[in-house]
Amino acid sequence: MDKQMTDTREKILATAERLIYENGIHATGMDLLVKTSGVARKSIYRHFANKDDVAAAALNARDVRWMQWFRSECEKARSPQDRLLGMFDVLSSWFASDGFRGCAFINTAGEVGDAEDPVRQIAKLHKQKLLDYTVELTNQLGVKDPLALARQFFLLIEGTITVARVMGDFTALDSAREIAKLLLTHAERP
Repeated sequence: MDKQMTDTREKILATAERLIYENGIHATGMDLLVKTSGVARKSIYRHFANKDDVAAAALNARDVRWMQWFRSECEKARSPQDRLLGMFDVLSSWFASDGFRGCAFINTAGEVGDAEDPVRQIAKLHKQKLLDYTVELTNQLGVKDPLALARQFFLLIEGTITVARVMGDFTALDSAREIAKLLLTHAERP
C-alpha cells in the first residue's frame, strides 16, 4: 500500500474512532464520516467494505493505542505493587483529559446486542488484555492466588471507569485505590 493510501486509511480510522467515541456507533454514519474526514465515500469504500468494517478497524486501533499508553504509564512505577496502585493514577489522568467519555469498549459493546458481533468481540478482547496485564503484575507479587487478586483489581478498574462516566464521580478513584491497598495488604502469601 503506498503512502497516500496509508495516510487516507489512517485519516478515516482516526476520524471514525473520534466520532464513535464522541457519538457512538449508531450515530456515526457514513455521511458524517465523509463530511468530518473530508475523504470521499468512494475512497472510504476502497479501504473498507462497510461502516461495520470501519468501526471494527477503528476500535482495534484504539485498543492497541490505549493499551500501549496504559501499560507505559503504569510501568513508570518501580515495583509491581506500585504499578498496580498506579493504575488508579493513570486512570485519573485519563478522566481529567479533554473529551473523556468513559471506555469506548464499554460504550460500544452496550450498543450491540449480539455477543458474537465483531464490536463485542473487540471489546471483550480489550478487556481480556487489561485483565492479562493485571495478572502479569499480580504474578510478580508472590501471592498465593494472583489470578483472584488480578480479577479483584480488574473489577475495581472497570467499576471506577463506569462510575466516572455514568455518575460523573471521579472521586470513585480514591475509594478504589483504598480498596486496592486493602487487597494488597490482605493478599494471602504462600
